[in-house]
Amino acid sequence: MSRTTERVRHELRFRIAKVVSNERLTPLMARITLSDPDFATFRSDAYDDHVKLFFAKPGETLERPVPGPDGLAFPGGIRPEGRDYTPRSFDIQTGEVVIDFVLHGDGPAASWAATAKPGDTLGVGGPRGSFVVRGAYDWYLLAGDETALPAIGRRIEELPAGADVIAIIEIADASEKQSFATAANLDLRWVVRSEGGKLVEAVRETALPQGTGYAFVAGEASASAAIREHLLGAGVNPDYLKVANYWRRGEADHDDGHAH
Repeated sequence: MSRTTERVRHELRFRIAKVVSNERLTPLMARITLSDPDFATFRSDAYDDHVKLFFAKPGETLERPVPGPDGLAFPGGIRPEGRDYTPRSFDIQTGEVVIDFVLHGDGPAASWAATAKPGDTLGVGGPRGSFVVRGAYDWYLLAGDETALPAIGRRIEELPAGADVIAIIEIADASEKQSFATAANLDLRWVVRSEGGKLVEAVRETALPQGTGYAFVAGEASASAAIREHLLGAGVNPDYLKVANYWRRGEADHDDGHAH
């Protein structure tokens, strides 16, 4: 298969899902399983897709919006707080979607995820589209901080048997390390901030394999930009490099455990 990337659009759908379980993967990462009968039609073609999660204010009930020309229109014209998150996994047979939340800060998403219990609800919009990477590459590079961990973890687990992948992930401390079930040949490198580790430096110090690779970089905007510049200088084809800014230092979303 030729190496191509394709943007696939999906029908915009909105669900009000119920929490099935809330598991603490690490001290700062909660894995929440959501259920809704309409998840039988859930579609997410790419590892870095995102849904928009909507959170009702404490004591209030989230009302179902209707799709309009400008996206979702909520009753009364009041749009609840929303944040973008990556579907970590999903099962259309059981009607379940799994979302991982970084628990730092006290914004609506992190606060909700820290205390969510079975039966609680939240709104789930999308994904509106997928950026699909087609074809086989000689190697893959995945680099990001904990906000990118859901996308990176999903990619690691979805890569085919025998694929060579280097994953470089920055985390707060050693207790935030995760494990992944994968058939790929995984070279996993944790960059620990409490030990002085920095993602940009770790990527710069990594020797890239021979051949044609595909790189995915996500996390804090300035770090992502620096890594992009380095990889282009190292000869990575810009067509085979995707860089996503999930947060920007000094902006409020990071305090909310913003993740994709």
